[in-house]
Amino acid sequence: MKVETRLFLWMAPFFGLCAAVYGFWSGWEPVGSAALIMVALLMAMIGAYFTLLIKRIDSRPEDDPLAEIEQGAGDQGVYSPWSWWPLVIALAAAIAFLGLAMGWWMLLIAIPVAVVGLCGWVFEFSTGQHAH
Repeated sequence: MKVETRLFLWMAPFFGLCAAVYGFWSGWEPVGSAALIMVALLMAMIGAYFTLLIKRIDSRPEDDPLAEIEQGAGDQGVYSPWSWWPLVIALAAAIAFLGLAMGWWMLLIAIPVAVVGLCGWVFEFSTGQHAH
């Protein structure tokens, strides 16, 4: 997490400087200036979160320059290679973007498809009351 923390904490002042330069050159145009300021603040927020997270979790092999490759072996997370739910969410996103071209009424179709896809993806491995 050290590399990620440094990356985000170093990018925050960079985007702050970009916001100041852009704002000065554009006469503080509201949309671009606000967007760059928000990017700088979001970078700082993520960097601060990673700084707090480092204290709560054990160091990873990537953080040790003398670590061996074998130390990174094992499970890296949960991934379901045969899940169809991301396809349902992609279909909902396609319908929503189609709504930009055809009409906003298409969102009335996309939202229920997205909710079903998201619920299916979240409860895919559920073994409790809502197992399927």
